Amino acid sequence: MEKFVYLNLLYDLYGELLTEKQRKYFEAYYFDNLSYGEISIKYGVSRNAIYHQLQLIEKKLLFFEEKLKLYSKKQEINDIIDLINNDKAKRIVENLF
Repeated sequence: MEKFVYLNLLYDLYGELLTEKQRKYFEAYYFDNLSYGEISIKYGVSRNAIYHQLQLIEKKLLFFEEKLKLYSKKQEINDIIDLINNDKAKRIVENLF
């Protein structure tokens, strides 16, 4: 899976575990498509600080997934849902998350 998409999926699951500043930087870069320079101007920090923060955020998101495995478990559940033949049971399981 493309790294960009994967990090966005992890952010959906673990974003609340990041600091407010980290969430702002991540969203500016990945959602608003701003460059390091644009983010640094917006928040009054150096481009290097933005780069390092985004690297740290990426490591944190990967660490959370490594330990908690929420994305992996969600994928496994989706695979099981695909195997269910009973439509009523399928809807019930889908609504669990």
